[in-house]
Amino acid sequence: MNLHFPAALKFCWGVLLLYWIVSARGAKSPIRTESLARRLVFYWLPLAAAVYLLGPGRWLGHGVLRDHFLPHSILVESIGLSIVVVGTSVACYARYVLGANWSSVVELKSDHELIQRGPYRVIRHPIYSGLLLMFFGTAVMIGDWRGFLAVAIVFVSFWRKLLVEERWLGQHFGSKFFDYARHTKALFPGIL
Repeated sequence: MNLHFPAALKFCWGVLLLYWIVSARGAKSPIRTESLARRLVFYWLPLAAAVYLLGPGRWLGHGVLRDHFLPHSILVESIGLSIVVVGTSVACYARYVLGANWSSVVELKSDHELIQRGPYRVIRHPIYSGLLLMFFGTAVMIGDWRGFLAVAIVFVSFWRKLLVEERWLGQHFGSKFFDYARHTKALFPGIL
């Protein structure tokens, strides 16, 4: 990997984490939260596994997961980094639009609002979309099968999480949410 690409990749992930920490201070208080055990099993452990897979390759030794499916070239790494930058932008912008209704876990907030502006006009979970793009772009930059296993793990975790969120939002907002859901996709406009 070109020397500048790892620094740019770390910068994107750092921007996301810093923005998450700073912007979390204004969140509304929760009225309903998914249990800690469910969060650990279905969200935090899969994310930890994905981060482990995307970490330094030496962590995994020399096995099938370390086999390359993409060449290490400036073109491939540029494409991967571009995907990461787009994902970072989408996730941060969606987080900004969500405002005080945001939570890192499945929750309903006091005075919870159903946000339908910005990226939420076309997709219901643009933060997950942005994060998936970040993981996918990182996998492209790495070019090993372990990257795509990490993306698959994150996708399954986020899909399960969004199903729970949508069930809760449907119970809370009723027909307002179901009308919104009929006119939008969950993660990617026109696709899924």
